[in-house]
Amino acid sequence: MISFEKFRENAKAILERVNLSCANVGRDPRAVRVLPVTKTNPIEAARYAHAFGFQAVGENRIQEAVDKIEHPNKPEGLRWELIGHLQSNKAKLAVAHFSRVQSVDSRKLLERLNRLAGEAGRRLPVLIQVNAGDDPAKFGVSCDAVEPLVETGLGCEFLELDGLMTIAPLSDDPDVARQCFFRLRELRDNLAEKQGTPLAELSMGMTGDLDHAIAAGSTMIRVGTALYGPREQK
Repeated sequence: MISFEKFRENAKAILERVNLSCANVGRDPRAVRVLPVTKTNPIEAARYAHAFGFQAVGENRIQEAVDKIEHPNKPEGLRWELIGHLQSNKAKLAVAHFSRVQSVDSRKLLERLNRLAGEAGRRLPVLIQVNAGDDPAKFGVSCDAVEPLVETGLGCEFLELDGLMTIAPLSDDPDVARQCFFRLRELRDNLAEKQGTPLAELSMGMTGDLDHAIAAGSTMIRVGTALYGPREQK
């Protein structure tokens, strides 16, 4: 695990990069948040993020995240967002522990989360994960199937549909990520107009492609490697 001093240096560099990317396309940097991704890192990763001033962190795996969220030394007041694939049989854990689920990709999961959130007496913020790059290696609903899922989500009493999320395909060609992000932005804009709701959150872009994501309108960049260094494979 890197030192906090190194983390702080990395975080400042990422924020400077975000600011520069925003300036290059005429966007207000306050409209783009960085979500530190703490997966495979110990609880100290979340503590570093909180101490620096980040208000939320992202986790990919349910059980790994729950262990951190229930850790006696967890930072108080930090929000936890699930950004990894969620199986229906783990939905109850997600509702109990996460501030938001970014990876909803089916009507079945939407309806299950809605029921469980109602039973828990809460309103759960969610994002629809879209496979905007048509990548067979990625989870997410296809672009053609997003509209009925958004309609279902907006009709769920105990869910708050904040917007959309995507992960660009891995490629050496920067146009692949660029096209993926602009496709999601266009899809969101069309759905927002049609449904009469902003769907304001566009969670897209990571360490390697955040500049393209910001140019396309991302409101949240998910960053792990650039903050904490290369992850251990688990």
